[in-house]
Amino acid sequence: MRASHARLSPESRYRRFLAAKPQLSSADARYLVEIDGSDHLALVATDPDQDGQPIVGVARYIRGPEDREAAELAIVVADEYQRQGLGGELLSRLADAALARGVRRFRATTLADNAAIHRLLSRLAGGRLQARRSGEITELEVELPARGGDIGSTTPAMIAACVGS
Repeated sequence: MRASHARLSPESRYRRFLAAKPQLSSADARYLVEIDGSDHLALVATDPDQDGQPIVGVARYIRGPEDREAAELAIVVADEYQRQGLGGELLSRLADAALARGVRRFRATTLADNAAIHRLLSRLAGGRLQARRSGEITELEVELPARGGDIGSTTPAMIAACVGS
């Protein structure tokens, strides 16, 4: 996880964490990998054509105790894999997994100018995307469709669920 984070450009890291984050602390890395497969689920894309099959994309949701049908969404794709459909494929599969676990809505806190996540979520929701902007930050919320749908991948990456223990 730390190696994949280090390979991201400063801009991609900033867009993912909404802050400059040159490296993941031990606590950050632990938080991102200690998942339970129900309230915290992650899908990881790796490149089977590269030595060590490095992580090239991660999509995750984290469901809080206050609203069991909603979960916070986060997604990041390595710079050289962006704009190839991998983010859409990860999001589609994550939506399917979330629905199977009782999640009905995704929420995302994003930079207001992050057009890529706006497009992905809008496609997932068939255009029914709620957005509340506050300065440079936008809170997005989307009802998950009955099935995640095909919002596309042409990237030669393998995607696997990380469901915890």
